[in-house]
Amino acid sequence: MQVKNRMTPDPVTVAEEATFDEALHLLKENRIRRLPVVSKGGQLVGIVVEKDLLSASPSRATSLSVFEVHYLLAKLKVKDVMIKRVYTVADDCPLEEAARIMVEQKIGCLLITSGGRLAGIITETDIFKTFVEILGGGQSVLRLTLDVTEGKGVLAAIANEIVRNGGNILTLATFFCKDESERIITVKVTDAAKEPLLEGLKAQGIRVLNVIDMTNGGYTPQVVDGMAHPSVRA
Repeated sequence: MQVKNRMTPDPVTVAEEATFDEALHLLKENRIRRLPVVSKGGQLVGIVVEKDLLSASPSRATSLSVFEVHYLLAKLKVKDVMIKRVYTVADDCPLEEAARIMVEQKIGCLLITSGGRLAGIITETDIFKTFVEILGGGQSVLRLTLDVTEGKGVLAAIANEIVRNGGNILTLATFFCKDESERIITVKVTDAAKEPLLEGLKAQGIRVLNVIDMTNGGYTPQVVDGMAHPSVRA
């Protein structure tokens, strides 16, 4: 999968000469957190992030009057608060490479180019949604974690055993352990009875590390609402 399959195409942009208020309005109106910044000629020159705009706002503790605050913000331009060092990738960049770059550079998004022009934006949320999709989050399945360190043919043996028990592989992902010579997989299976499948895998010499029966659906989070329990004052 490539970034063009998951990016937001033709993202909303803002001019570098735009005011603070104009940029903030665009963010709120479009319900987004990032705005690519372009020059008068349409060239990409930076990116402005909602948190940077908010941090540029005067604190509530300021001694300035409301009129003074508005005056200062009216003079503030996007070019004064934007991030000038922007990372971009071409639209045919593999999704996993985009995720790696974002992790290594500690950034929350990448701007996508096509033919030298801005074509889209992909964010950490887009990557995370894809991760959930790839791993089959929320599906009613039997989730198995298996040791596949032993060598060649292990995946074939696992797949054959699942099929032999009438099962179907929904998703399969491989993970390296701390020692990269060791590998585990998580495989999500439908339509196979739990106990016969586990017995068959063990008979094949496959080490089952963990089993979670999610055939009734995914995990439901427990919500802790601090607002419902105000602190007790002396």
